[in-house]
Amino acid sequence: MKFEDIDFNEMYKKQKEKTTFKPKSSEDWNNKAPSMNERVHSSIYNDEFLNRLDLNGVDTLLDVGCGVGNLSLKLAKKLHKVYSLDYSSKMLELLIDNAKKQNINNITTINKSWYDDWDDVPNADLVIASRSMEVKDMKEALLKLNKKANKKVVITYKKGGSFVSNEILDALKKDIVKKPDYIYILNILYSLGIYAKIDFINSEGRNTIYSSKERFIQSISWSIGSLSEDEIKNLEIYYDSLTNEQKDKEEYVQWAMISWNKKD
Repeated sequence: MKFEDIDFNEMYKKQKEKTTFKPKSSEDWNNKAPSMNERVHSSIYNDEFLNRLDLNGVDTLLDVGCGVGNLSLKLAKKLHKVYSLDYSSKMLELLIDNAKKQNINNITTINKSWYDDWDDVPNADLVIASRSMEVKDMKEALLKLNKKANKKVVITYKKGGSFVSNEILDALKKDIVKKPDYIYILNILYSLGIYAKIDFINSEGRNTIYSSKERFIQSISWSIGSLSEDEIKNLEIYYDSLTNEQKDKEEYVQWAMISWNKKD
């Protein structure tokens, strides 16, 4: 079999159906929005993303899965126009409030999901999808982004196939099926004749969830789903076994930053 004969998107879809890490609903993200708004704006991820972003010749931006605006707000200060798209109405509500507080008036919000019709979504010089590519059909999503770009597309996708570290998964004693890793995206793009550039950027790791046992368990439950009594007990034992030094240790998780010039 030749490499070109492999249907990586079909492989992606099958793995996505099997994975333990299921997509969240708009209501899930509505509930998550206030706590996210408290911490995401100061994340090291923002600077790492922006420092690698080439804005040469870029006047307009479409930010897909914009959340509460951690990137939209920063880029709006550098660009003529920003379109911020998200399917969580609460996220967009907080983004608008954040923009008002910062006297930013060049952002237009769009309340749509990956699966809605995007015909009325404006094109932009740069299209980004930052940590928002948990889609059922990756090829369809990539083509959607490419179609809306005038010049370039930049996305990020979690490296490693899991939102929870292997150490915690071992402590949990739960059978986990990992999600498709970033390499699927590169291969799908290649099959589309798109030769993408890849880099890796950091965001805060596990130390951000260790402020309390309750928050730690809530964070794991958010990523994996409902936990049994035994699984909660396993996490409590693991948490109690950690020293303060281990809880405070600065660690990072990595995201693959994948970019390409618009493909006609």
